[in-house]
Amino acid sequence: MVHPLEHLVVRHTHRLPAPEGPIGDGAAAARQFDSALMSVGFKLSGPLLERLAGLSQDAVVDIAVRTLTGVRELVGDHVRHNTYFIGFPANVPDTLDFWMQCIREALADDETREGTLEQLSTGVVNLLTLPSYGRYQHTYSQMLDHHDELIAAAGDRVTVLHLGQDAPDEVGELYRKLAGSRTPLSEEHLRDLDVLATHCVDGPQPEGIPVRENRAVINKARLRAGTGLLLDTVTDVLRLACALADGDVSLLGPTKFVKLSRPARRALLAGLDAVVAAAPAKLADVSVHREVWKRLGERLHPHEFPQWPYAAQVFAVARGEQRVRSFASRVEELLGRGDLAGAVSLLESAPGVLLRALDRLVRLARTDEEYAAVLAGAEKAARQAAGRVLLSVRQHLLNRGDQLEQVGARRVFINRLGRAWVTEDTRPALPGSAREQLIELLDRQIASRLPDAGAVLIDPDFLDVALPLSGKAVTSGLGVLPRGSVSPVEGELLRFFVYWKQRSQTTDYDLSAVVLDENYEQVTWLSYTQLTDVEGRHSGDITEAPEGASEFIELRLGAVRGSFVVPQVLLYSGESFLDTEESFFGFMLREGEQKGRPFEPRSVRMKSDLRGPGRVALPLVFQRGDDGRWRAHWLNLYLKGMPAANRVEETRATVEELARGIVEREQLTVRWMIGLMGDTEVTLWDGKSTPEGPVTYLGMQRPEGLHPESRIFTPENLRDLIPE
Repeated sequence: MVHPLEHLVVRHTHRLPAPEGPIGDGAAAARQFDSALMSVGFKLSGPLLERLAGLSQDAVVDIAVRTLTGVRELVGDHVRHNTYFIGFPANVPDTLDFWMQCIREALADDETREGTLEQLSTGVVNLLTLPSYGRYQHTYSQMLDHHDELIAAAGDRVTVLHLGQDAPDEVGELYRKLAGSRTPLSEEHLRDLDVLATHCVDGPQPEGIPVRENRAVINKARLRAGTGLLLDTVTDVLRLACALADGDVSLLGPTKFVKLSRPARRALLAGLDAVVAAAPAKLADVSVHREVWKRLGERLHPHEFPQWPYAAQVFAVARGEQRVRSFASRVEELLGRGDLAGAVSLLESAPGVLLRALDRLVRLARTDEEYAAVLAGAEKAARQAAGRVLLSVRQHLLNRGDQLEQVGARRVFINRLGRAWVTEDTRPALPGSAREQLIELLDRQIASRLPDAGAVLIDPDFLDVALPLSGKAVTSGLGVLPRGSVSPVEGELLRFFVYWKQRSQTTDYDLSAVVLDENYEQVTWLSYTQLTDVEGRHSGDITEAPEGASEFIELRLGAVRGSFVVPQVLLYSGESFLDTEESFFGFMLREGEQKGRPFEPRSVRMKSDLRGPGRVALPLVFQRGDDGRWRAHWLNLYLKGMPAANRVEETRATVEELARGIVEREQLTVRWMIGLMGDTEVTLWDGKSTPEGPVTYLGMQRPEGLHPESRIFTPENLRDLIPE
């Protein structure tokens, strides 16, 4: 029997739940399945191939069909990628020559001649009015006829699908991993958790659910199953109400509350009443989301349930009828009176808040006694705070200088949605001694929480992957790494691609790439306004996507005249990244002689959905190092941009500053964490031999032949590295 959530296991873990079916001779079908997978850059592991070979041919074919569908979507091969210029990257014309050709064709068309002449008389022509501009002039099949087969190369990506446990066990394990994640999940992963929770709510649960958004999703399933809710703050109830409305459980965006059944209203109010009855001070949290509480009260009708008076107090506070001082106001009052020691003492009841305020508290200390109080509070808080908080503060300190002044410094702000902006850094730097003491304190506490890893085997390419302190703003896909990660780029030709399909409005996305020099200043660019340059070629501008559309940029890395390449996807008109039916970005790497179609799935190194809040997407930046080798620095950012007509020429200044801010910012990486493990035996994996005994393996993907008791960390489960 096929488990309905098998596809989630494949996507999240690159494991295929142990195939089941009638016994038979499926060896030939299994080899054909393996061959089909290799055409999209995947292959079956030895144990999985052997397991399939023991099933009937029909069973193998059924498994192959549904698995291929999933992996093709992972790399973006589930759609047809056409190009405006049929021979791309060959025969791309000069930009002005191309525009003149479009004008000549418009003049030759009886329907558009008069309008084009009128525009020419003004000296300005709107390209979008020209009939041959921005729309495919050939079919997908005709485009394929212009391209030779892709020549196999040693550098082609091969992602191995491994043999998993039985489907129910795999699904249960995936549920517990997502539910118990110590870092916030992406929106897509939260949706997956929602689906998994419905199936797994009555089964084994994770030991803890530290992330509140995850708890809200699970509480939604528990409420519907009639199981007890997991609530210990009033905000937990608010998040649950948002989950029931399929809204934003992070509370960052608006939620339109739906009409709730009477049992659901009773459950929410009873939970709210119990939380406040146990700790009335938690009413102070209501003011943070006062307006949202008011709207929820209109749906819950707390006045109809007098048996829960504490729940009614929540809405009285939201309406301003009952005053409760917030925790933050009490802290600010003490600081305003100059009572730093008193503020630290109060903050000790909220360890995470204290640690996040350390920078300010240290700068406010004027005497040795005050500084000692701050340090003692930090020591106490560090023992109680979550590991993710410790790492976040540690990374903050990593990027705080030891000079008393930082003239001209810039700060990069990135919110939980991936929206980024840059401003001047006016903070005085931390005194060096304080900074070093705090770093030592945090490192000691973090190291004490790391489990005994035993023998460690690590892929060298994985050393500079940043620790995922949050999954927010990192969309799902293949080969996606946390912001700040650095990974090698091997290949002569770098090709970006974007695909989008509009839902209801005519939508125009523009793929562009900017080349910057070593000072982060623009050298050149490629976009619809500059189709060709020394560095490479643009596949042509597509201005509508009712059936889906693709754009490509190919760069010959050896010809790049700068030190950085920054690809961008810009919304020119129509639906946002959040509103399209589908949109994604990725890049491919090829050798010069490989040829092939514009989109070849086995050359795809990264593919991620575009689902951010801005109008300009900055997935990553490529940097040429002093050794001449190229590396990718992961950004996962979105700029607000203009309401419409975003063009690469207008984003130049912001992109230059953001690229500098991310590339030059130091990150907590896997390399750094390995360094905290002291005398742990660490071996760099050579890509060939694997040890016989169990190891802790860290790498871009799981190799075959590891001992079954090995602990394995890849990008898909990197969040599991974060200590408790």
